[in-house]
Amino acid sequence: MSTQTLQAPDGAAASQWLKSYYFIRAGFSVAWVAAAFTIGKNAPPVAALLLVAYPLWDAIANVVDARRSGGLKANPSQTLNAAVSTITAVAVLIALGQGLHAVLAVFGAWAILSGLFQFATGVRRWRAGAQWAMVLSGAQSALAGGFFIKQAIGAAMPGITDIAPYAAFGAFYFLVSAVWLSVVQARRRAA
Repeated sequence: MSTQTLQAPDGAAASQWLKSYYFIRAGFSVAWVAAAFTIGKNAPPVAALLLVAYPLWDAIANVVDARRSGGLKANPSQTLNAAVSTITAVAVLIALGQGLHAVLAVFGAWAILSGLFQFATGVRRWRAGAQWAMVLSGAQSALAGGFFIKQAIGAAMPGITDIAPYAAFGAFYFLVSAVWLSVVQARRRAA
């Protein structure tokens, strides 16, 4: 991809892009959850890598989508989400040296902010279709962030498997949006 801002696609192209994008986001999250529950929970270095990679992937995905959908200036919620996610990846890397309670607190703050930005993006894109799932996902992310922060100040030792369900719900919402857009596109072709 060039470094130039891509033009906003027309309605059909935008719908096709979002469908593909949501399937990719769902696939990544499913793979991340599988890795967290299999090798991540028993291999601390892999868990650390996964914990840094998740917000970093979110940052990259938001930048690609914003650029594909009219540019970073035209998509401020995604631009801010990408910035917060990049900072979060660095903060997780630092928090790993402090312990998993600190990591969970960082994830909590990130889940709140990224959820609010995702909510805003879904509202802004409402006409594109299937955004109700993105709005719900953003709201649930913000709520989950509060739960993570509460867990972070608790006595129980957190681990990557405490964060994996959050990623699994994200995968679910991205998959719902992708399938919803697929159905809408199929109906339009049939009509």
